[in-house]
Amino acid sequence: MKSEKHTIHDFDLNIIYEFFSNTERQGPGNKEETLKALGFIEGLDKKSKIADIGCGTGGQTLVLGESTPCEIIGVDTWSGFIDQFNQNARDRNFQGRVRGIVGNMENLPFGEEELDLIWSEGAIYNIGFERGLNEWRKFLKKGGYIAVTENTWFSEERPAEIQDFWEKAYPEIDTIPNKVAQMQKAGYLPVATYILPETIWTDYYTWQASRRESFLKKYKGNEAVEEFIASMQYEAELYYKYKAYYGYMFYIGKKI
Repeated sequence: MKSEKHTIHDFDLNIIYEFFSNTERQGPGNKEETLKALGFIEGLDKKSKIADIGCGTGGQTLVLGESTPCEIIGVDTWSGFIDQFNQNARDRNFQGRVRGIVGNMENLPFGEEELDLIWSEGAIYNIGFERGLNEWRKFLKKGGYIAVTENTWFSEERPAEIQDFWEKAYPEIDTIPNKVAQMQKAGYLPVATYILPETIWTDYYTWQASRRESFLKKYKGNEAVEEFIASMQYEAELYYKYKAYYGYMFYIGKKI
């Protein structure tokens, strides 16, 4: 099957961006899990500043905005996502306290020790978990927090099919103890580490299935789109088959 040789990262970014436009979130997650993670963060007030890196259209960022008095800046590479983000923030009447900017997580527009919290749901993989923890640390105040979700192995051994898929899609995927060790080595005190529920994946893939159908109709005969859709369908099939072996973890650390 040709699509088995591809991951989502092999495709035209414009196709990816359009597929995920006008959606609340661009990856697995929900309001309840964002709030659960936020519950481990202490000391936030109206003087605090949060950055959401790889914010997409801002589903989780707006939850942070509703639940804290902080200034919040969402950063994403695609202007279309940021336009939607800022419209959603205006609709919620945040009056400029929550805003999105176009930027690159490899070159963030913040000063050293400017931030009290760095948030990144389903996005740190774009730069790499270990690199992100290390390079973003300088932007945090001492005692500031980082909270990220990361695809993680739940066991030391996996079937070859799922091992091969994720080794190509995200070579940095690793086990929970190794991820926690990377967080400690980068200069954080691990505050919380826990598995996100299967429902964040099943809900995400259910939404994808309906979106895939309409997308294929719109681009009927477009081979690149068809391969993109097939690759996502294959990923979903793998999850249902091998979900005992991997999933998203929330890793929350405090800068020492």
